[in-house]
Amino acid sequence: MAEIIQRDGAWAFDGSTVRITPGLHRRVPLFRQTYGEIAVPLEAVSGVVHEPERRGGRLRLRLREGADPLLQATGGRLPDTADPYSLSVGADRSGVAAYVAEEIRRALLLDQVPKEPAKTYLLMGPPVPVSVRSSDGTVSFDGTRVRIDWADTSDRIKRATGPRIIDLGDLTQVEWLPNSGYGDGFLRFVTGEAVFSKLPPEKDPYALDLWGSTRRDLLTALVATAVTARLPHPSTRAGAYAERPRPAPGVPSARSGHHDVLLRRLRELGELHRDGVLTDEEFARTKAAVLRGF
Repeated sequence: MAEIIQRDGAWAFDGSTVRITPGLHRRVPLFRQTYGEIAVPLEAVSGVVHEPERRGGRLRLRLREGADPLLQATGGRLPDTADPYSLSVGADRSGVAAYVAEEIRRALLLDQVPKEPAKTYLLMGPPVPVSVRSSDGTVSFDGTRVRIDWADTSDRIKRATGPRIIDLGDLTQVEWLPNSGYGDGFLRFVTGEAVFSKLPPEKDPYALDLWGSTRRDLLTALVATAVTARLPHPSTRAGAYAERPRPAPGVPSARSGHHDVLLRRLRELGELHRDGVLTDEEFARTKAAVLRGF
């Protein structure tokens, strides 16, 4: 057993699994504590790096592309302090960190773990149901559908449309960008319809605009990961897209379906405008954005 325990957390490697446990110190980010312990099978690991520094250093676990729904959902945008695969190491534990890294490297070599992307998720992601309150509203996922309840501070267009409920089968992708404190982030649920709206996150009824507490808004990555883990694996989607046959003559094409989506979206906007929910300026701007997306 190779193990290192630090204020930020602990890594333990038994030859087949790297078990990562978050620390209990108050400086450990809320996201890291909430995500909890992660058991990383050796087959999901592509490498490990020990970065020694004068006053300490860092251990970084590298995972195979496509092995982890968390990395798939966040796209490597988690800050170091919240990244569960990054561990801050004190100067007095540099030797232990080097030993742990070497043990993992040796096991990767002995087991001949492949380097190529994984064709299925090798980690489970967070359990469901999961619910997070963000600056733009509360988003929840029960394993079969996503629900967004808008906050009082949400844009009036969103509040006018009411709670947004999205079936998992209607989703094609989840897009997530963290609120950095210097710029807003977002959590967007992409469906066959939403892909044509192209509205900014603050007005998109399929997206949460993340502009408030960075500590709280970071938790939306939990929902993004839970949904991503239950969508078709990226390798499967890519293959299915490559082999998709052309529509037969006389069969309505995807383009005609897209046209129906556009008309429905424009009707919804028209109703909001007639009811006085949207001003003339808001209606014109939103309509133009929808048409540009189409």
